[in-house]
Amino acid sequence: MAQLSPQEMRERIRSGQWQGPTAGCCTGFAQANLVVVPRALAQDFLLFCQRNPEPCPLLAVTDPGGFACPTLAADADLRTDLPRYRVYRDGELAQELPDLLEVWRDDLVSFLLGCSFTFDAALQEAGIPVRHVEERKNVPMYVTNRSCHPAGVFAGPLVVTMRPIPSHQVECAAEITTRYPLAHGAPVYTGDPAAIGIADLEQPDFGDAVSVAAGEIPVFWACGVTPQAVAMRARPQLMVTQVPGHMFITDWRHAEL
Repeated sequence: MAQLSPQEMRERIRSGQWQGPTAGCCTGFAQANLVVVPRALAQDFLLFCQRNPEPCPLLAVTDPGGFACPTLAADADLRTDLPRYRVYRDGELAQELPDLLEVWRDDLVSFLLGCSFTFDAALQEAGIPVRHVEERKNVPMYVTNRSCHPAGVFAGPLVVTMRPIPSHQVECAAEITTRYPLAHGAPVYTGDPAAIGIADLEQPDFGDAVSVAAGEIPVFWACGVTPQAVAMRARPQLMVTQVPGHMFITDWRHAEL
């Protein structure tokens, strides 16, 4: 697909013309995860983000009932401008929807969290392969054996994304991504997946498996899907998120992060 501007891409998403993952879309622009909770849980989730900045780097928070996000995108509607949404009720995935118009409530507070898709372009510019983009797949995501710092009702495991990196480029990849603390920053782990509780790279918990070539090392970054794993563990009354990999595309250039 030819590169579109963020506004053009959001218009395609809003009209239902694009419902797939957003990896590789609008190269050079920051993408964001969405988490929506009732106002009664918003303070707990804000504290969870503050205590867990690697998986939950906070970009913006709306007022209760607000669905615009002018600091990230002037014309956006958070109810319609992500390709697909998930609705969790009491920790169970209750619905997967193309928009939130029918489930929206005046007490809902939206949190926009940084996404590692933001730094993929910087890796590619440095000559570092980004396998899920090359193979036109969703990034592989795994639930780990590491626990997040709890806050109120929210507690659960860290989720990570994985990118196979040639061994001689691992240090460079870490240096590049460290510059993007609002897009998860530096890797949280490099090497044997079993050490962080991942039994099989071919079986991601979210997203798609990607090929790992000889001489490449699995490198793991904290992931904004962590709140979904937390929802399944902590079982809040209601949480709305994007489908993993189906992000909100902002007007911020990745260099601004």
